[in-house]
Amino acid sequence: MKVLTLALLFSLPVAPWAPQKPLRQPTTQIAKHTKGGRWYFAASGHAVYCYGPVMTLPRANGDLQRVATFCRDGSAVVPLKD
Repeated sequence: MKVLTLALLFSLPVAPWAPQKPLRQPTTQIAKHTKGGRWYFAASGHAVYCYGPVMTLPRANGDLQRVATFCRDGSAVVPLKD
């Protein structure tokens, strides 16, 4: 009986005694661009700091609009004042 009990105890999975490594947090687009940003003047009248390139996007009425991408405030696209 003792042999059966010991065999059962040794067959169970054992948790490691060493502390677990902390889980990696998923990186966001902003976290990838920690260096190399630039200040822009937004169409709303505020200054914004953006990491991505400036692009020209079409508006709904057919006009073109310059936008800054990947800004520090979490916005993916911010319209710029011309």
